[in-house]
Amino acid sequence: AASDVYKRQRLQSPGKNGNMEPQGRRGAPADYEGVITMVRVIMGIKGTGKTKQMIELINSAVHSENGNVVCIERGPKLTYDIHYKIRLVEASHYDMSNFDFLKGFISGLYAGNYDISHVFIDNLCKTIGREVDKDTENFLNWLDAFGEKNNIKFTVTISADASLATEGVKKYF
Repeated sequence: AASDVYKRQRLQSPGKNGNMEPQGRRGAPADYEGVITMVRVIMGIKGTGKTKQMIELINSAVHSENGNVVCIERGPKLTYDIHYKIRLVEASHYDMSNFDFLKGFISGLYAGNYDISHVFIDNLCKTIGREVDKDTENFLNWLDAFGEKNNIKFTVTISADASLATEGVKKYF
């Protein structure tokens, strides 16, 4: 199930030689030492279907999640594409200009509603006006730790060439 993607555990499956090997999302190689993270990144250049994929994930999450689902987006483009039960937050109404603000914003969302189980962030770097860099990696690491501590899953899209991603960002693919 899609929710199993985010559970932190070692998944094992038979490898090519019959030995049990760690597996990650949907049979992909496991993230560092077989651990699956609370964060999933969908990264690609404009026009590669990131938002369409995210809309499908959001709409399926409304039926599979036990808690509330939140979507943070820049601009009102998803308003009519996602289920009405999803809490849609338009980032342009707030001055999200750096990752520290976004950390505080997400912490505040959770403080106001402990029932949040999944947060989607569309177009992360454009939302705060940054390029993919070490700060992006640090933010994703913070999301992972915050998600693990509070049992919240995060799905994030980044509009940039996946080859520009650091190794720290790639571990969330």
